Amino acid sequence: MILQNIWHRPIRTVVCVLAVGIEVGMVMLVVGLTHGMLHDSATRVEGVGADIMVQPPNSSYFLGLTSAPMPVAIANRLQQLPHVRAVTPVLFQFESAHGLSLIWGIDMKTWNQVTGGFVYREGGPFQGPYDVLVDDWYARAEKIKVGDPVNLLNHVFKVSGIVMHGKGGRLFIPLTTADNLAEQEDRASAFFIKCTDPGYTQAVIQSAETLLPKYTVRSVQEYMSMMTSNDIPAMTDFNAVLIAVAVIIGFLIIFLSMYTTVTERTREVGILKSLGASKGYIMEVVLKEAWLLSALGVVTGYLIAWLGRKVMVTVFPTLTVELTVQWALIAGVLALAGALLGALYPALRAARLDPIEALAYE
Repeated sequence: MILQNIWHRPIRTVVCVLAVGIEVGMVMLVVGLTHGMLHDSATRVEGVGADIMVQPPNSSYFLGLTSAPMPVAIANRLQQLPHVRAVTPVLFQFESAHGLSLIWGIDMKTWNQVTGGFVYREGGPFQGPYDVLVDDWYARAEKIKVGDPVNLLNHVFKVSGIVMHGKGGRLFIPLTTADNLAEQEDRASAFFIKCTDPGYTQAVIQSAETLLPKYTVRSVQEYMSMMTSNDIPAMTDFNAVLIAVAVIIGFLIIFLSMYTTVTERTREVGILKSLGASKGYIMEVVLKEAWLLSALGVVTGYLIAWLGRKVMVTVFPTLTVELTVQWALIAGVLALAGALLGALYPALRAARLDPIEALAYE
């Protein structure tokens, strides 16, 4: 009976399945995008190879959202601390001409000391003040080659090299040039510290906190652990609102569909009850139909999420979208729960119908 009801109302079935599928796909894609971007950013910071990060007081989790009030000269003071091998300053600037990108202004000499240097796919280091290095993902996304001009920060740069991705940012320019374009003088947004041995990390952190008591000093591993959406209030709230909207949409679609279905089948319900069908049986039929529609919608949602990820990564190769089993299960459970709640009232209404009135219904 349930399968026949679904089969004989194809338009309603397709609409319900797609509505639940879009709900599931939207949850998985947006959460996967936020998780992926955070994880990718944290992984690239870890790829710098430093042990410690020093940032301004009350700095944001997100690199580039904090201004650059720190003098570059602080690097010399940090360099003198015990067990410090090298310190490199970085100035972050956002660029929106080619999508939202974070440009890293670096001092190549100290950068190489901390990171071990870039792995060049093509070209080589800066040759002039307006040279730029791009990573291979960015070069592929923008179809950039060595020697090509790139408009950044309202200035034309020349691509001097394409480097392997995973070490810091995707775009790198000389620190002095970044300072000039930002109308700063010898300023930095963060300092990356390389210890003589990772075992000295905590000792160096304590020394740096004593030297710079108001600054934010943390290990790169601590930064990595913090860069999850569960630890960032804004991301947590964003995900919660998104999930709530998606569940409400699924709830309303299923509610409207099942309510309409019960109204259309009033006479059928009357026939079933006159033949001895119990209230429990009537409710079971309605809820099982809603559950089956939702289950089909969940499977469709998984397909939508997978296809959506393929399209997003193809169109925007620098994006990272992480579709996890955990969130697939969460999205599926939420969709099924919302659908069953949406079908509950129509099921109760069907079960309470008077068989005589139902038989007389036109």
